[in-house]
Amino acid sequence: MTQEEKTAIEERIVDVLKTVYDPEIPVNIFDLGMIYKIDVKDDTTDPEGNAIVELDMTFTAPNCPAADFILEDVRTKVEGVQGVKSANVNLVFEPAWDQSMMSEEARVELGFD
Repeated sequence: MTQEEKTAIEERIVDVLKTVYDPEIPVNIFDLGMIYKIDVKDDTTDPEGNAIVELDMTFTAPNCPAADFILEDVRTKVEGVQGVKSANVNLVFEPAWDQSMMSEEARVELGFD
């Protein structure tokens, strides 16, 4: 898999992540800064050349009541991306999420700017 193919898959992943929302916050999880890592790995065992994706993500609060729903939504949507064989979603809390991780658009939407 070329770097261009990996980049194209990553761009499609970002697009679908922007459709995932915490039910309590009107901004998608990508713009909230909850996605820490997207790693598209070439799966040499897949004859169709699909990738395995490793994602590190967090929540705005460790005790998020919608955590299971959001994690499953992320995994399902990423696995539906063209070129992705499977997705492993790792929940991490280091570094701790804070408002500085939000995109400019998210800060404006939530009234922080």
